Amino acid sequence: MRIPRIYQPGEYDLNQQLMLDEEAAGHVGRVLRMGVGEQLELFNGDGHNYLTEIVAASKKNVEVRVLSKEANDNESPLNLHLGQVISRGDRMDFTLQKSVELGVNTITPLFSERCGVKLTGERLEKKLHQWQKIVISACEQSGRSTVPEVRPAMQLEEWCAEATQALKLNLHPRADYGINGLVMEIPRVRLLIGPEGGLSPQEIAMTETHAFTDVLLGPRVLRTETAALTAISALQLKFGDLS
Repeated sequence: MRIPRIYQPGEYDLNQQLMLDEEAAGHVGRVLRMGVGEQLELFNGDGHNYLTEIVAASKKNVEVRVLSKEANDNESPLNLHLGQVISRGDRMDFTLQKSVELGVNTITPLFSERCGVKLTGERLEKKLHQWQKIVISACEQSGRSTVPEVRPAMQLEEWCAEATQALKLNLHPRADYGINGLVMEIPRVRLLIGPEGGLSPQEIAMTETHAFTDVLLGPRVLRTETAALTAISALQLKFGDLS
């Protein structure tokens, strides 16, 4: 039986006993109904897995003891920063979840001219918190022990203008070549994915002024969430760890 993986922030030492936070304890105690003597695998984002044993458990409180610490080496050699224009409904949630499974390191939600989502103030803060929780859940499921960051949302042009050594890519149906035609000196990519209606002509011109390379995915028009995951998969296949 697979040992459940739980994200738990903080620093751990071998043989240390610690209380799980309220959310993790509720999941272990009420949902999984685990008890004393059973094992959990914890991770805190530092790239290690921590095998623990439950030493006390109730529906609200769970205490564990750290048995071992092991480095988790399943991160891709390709560092991938996804700039995703915010999409409607659960499409954004889906994109974030699956991109984490595919190895994305950083995600920046973006606003553009044709972005159909209006988020400001407290609503935006709640949404960012929700997205980070989706990322953590995807790490629990996929076995990652390094947690990708969901950065604060920003305007498209602001993100495009940020200084970086990464290869900057923009999907474009009239690009001259696809991902297989790319050459990369440093294994770092900034991937821009536009909204459902695509980037405006002015925005496409703006990406060119910031040295983005246009790439083609294929002859068919893809939805924004499909485009993101297809491009990430192709990049991981060529430069990362998919085989």
